[in-house]
Amino acid sequence: MKQALEAAAARTYWPTSAPEISIPANLVKATAWQESGWQSNIIACDGGVGLMQVMPGTAQWMNQRFGESYDIGDHRDNAYLGATYLAWLTKYIGDMYFAGSYSLDPGNCSAALNSCLLNAVIAAYNYGHAAVATDNGLVIPNSRYVNNVRALMNECVCLGY
Repeated sequence: MKQALEAAAARTYWPTSAPEISIPANLVKATAWQESGWQSNIIACDGGVGLMQVMPGTAQWMNQRFGESYDIGDHRDNAYLGATYLAWLTKYIGDMYFAGSYSLDPGNCSAALNSCLLNAVIAAYNYGHAAVATDNGLVIPNSRYVNNVRALMNECVCLGY
């Protein structure tokens, strides 16, 4: 699992249009730990599948959008789908609310949950981009989830794997 998650994080997602987008390995590992405890064969009651708990509709949309054929049930492909979705959220929300800045540095965050791109990306991964990037501005509807993933980014036993 570690190799799949690290490989997914190490990718350059948009080398031409946004080469500066980088998804930290600790974000990918922490998200996978929060979502599945790094279990690759789990299917959640809401339909999320595998290591990164990717929703089948999200996988289908991403495969169509990026011309890929990732298998949601394969742990390596699932890691790529999850990390690619994190990268897409980074670009989408970064363009919409952060003037094209794609920094996921926790140091950019203040006490207000909607103050930084990192929190918005984590929230949108869990709750969907439309619930976070709204007509009324940037909304973080799932603060507990965001705080859990942020804590795991620093303290997770998974970081040592």
